[in-house]
Amino acid sequence: MDATSFPHVIPPEMPQYGQANHIFQLMQSMLEQLLIHQPQDPIPFMIQHLHLDSDDVPKIVILGPPASGKTTIAMWLCKHLNCNLLNTENLMGRELSLLAAEARKYYRRFRSLPSQLVVRLVQERLAEEDCVRRGWVLDGLPESREQVLMMQTLGLAPRHVIVLNAPDMVLIERNLGKRIDPQTGEIYHTTFDWPPEPETQNRLVIPEGISELETARKLLEYHRNVIRILPSYPGILKAISADQPCVDIFYQALTYVQTHHRSNAPFTPRVLLCGPLGSGKSLQAALLAQKYGLVNVPDSIIMKILTQRLDRQDSVQRGWVLHGFPRDLDQAQMLDSLGYSPNRVFFLNVPLDSVMERLTLRRTDPVTGERYHLMHKPPPTLEIQERLLQNPRDSEERVKLKMDLFYRNAAELEQFYGQAVTVNGDQDPYTVFEYIESGIINPLPKKVP
Repeated sequence: MDATSFPHVIPPEMPQYGQANHIFQLMQSMLEQLLIHQPQDPIPFMIQHLHLDSDDVPKIVILGPPASGKTTIAMWLCKHLNCNLLNTENLMGRELSLLAAEARKYYRRFRSLPSQLVVRLVQERLAEEDCVRRGWVLDGLPESREQVLMMQTLGLAPRHVIVLNAPDMVLIERNLGKRIDPQTGEIYHTTFDWPPEPETQNRLVIPEGISELETARKLLEYHRNVIRILPSYPGILKAISADQPCVDIFYQALTYVQTHHRSNAPFTPRVLLCGPLGSGKSLQAALLAQKYGLVNVPDSIIMKILTQRLDRQDSVQRGWVLHGFPRDLDQAQMLDSLGYSPNRVFFLNVPLDSVMERLTLRRTDPVTGERYHLMHKPPPTLEIQERLLQNPRDSEERVKLKMDLFYRNAAELEQFYGQAVTVNGDQDPYTVFEYIESGIINPLPKKVP
């Protein structure tokens, strides 16, 4: 940029490079780590942080009352995400840790651990290389607000917090049937999840502390603590009902932890709306342009004029929403080769019957120019109805032809834009807009393998 000129013109390559390589998030993460650890020499510390490449590893806390299934969900998440399971039991059981030996000695004497010792155990474990590189799931920790504050002071912050909820009577009944495999640590239930193998059945044991009275006491203690823990995690907390099949709970939890939270990074939306005629692309583009000041680029602009428009400073600074183009893979590849890559792509999915209803029933009054729809906005009088005309492009044959052409190219376009999001366009336009809007202001979700 020319430092002597004003206003400065930002080359389009600069924000595109920053967003493509997550520069802002990278700098934000390094700044957070510097302020938390306050190294004496920041440069080697930052270089080491970059080499670790661990900014996106799982950092998950799962909370829940006794018998809510939090340990099972934590184990399944760890297996699926290839990260480390941490709970009080395995933290105390580490053989090579002097701190863990101290914790075992204390627990044998008092049957509990002080918060400071618990947090030191967590801090020691999270600093080890496998937790740094592969991430972690904390099962049932922190147990109190005191532990939360200690962990936050040390910079031990999760990215996702899940809390499981269920009625106390359901939990008490569920807890009475709990059994544990002493060899694998797997948890089973006499009613809901009994293992089919006789060998496994024979070695299951009844865990300590699952009587009705003991469970009720633990539930009371949990409720007292959790109401003071949850306010410490605003914006990253998700509550899931534990009174449903375990597999359903797991997939809700997995979907959540694979979702990126909204970032403070500056973001210039470059939105591409794809869909057949009658899917509402133009309306959604107009709504986005109106609310966010995006440059609305309609489909009537050919490539040369289009690229000139996208190069203008308002498009570079404010972003753009493009609809109706590209129509096929060749146009998409040409647009990409010229450096105009969208960072959000939405496919509006509308069934053929709905499109036919939207378009073939449209009519125009040649006298007043007023537009009507025979189903959704019928003419007020028989006289007006008799003089209404249909645009030739809304004929059933023309609409079917254009729909066939779109769907012939849609599969290749969806494959080309791998992060494209499919939206149900066959619903209220403002519901569609809310869905698209959330997909723009929030980071794209991770693809579930």
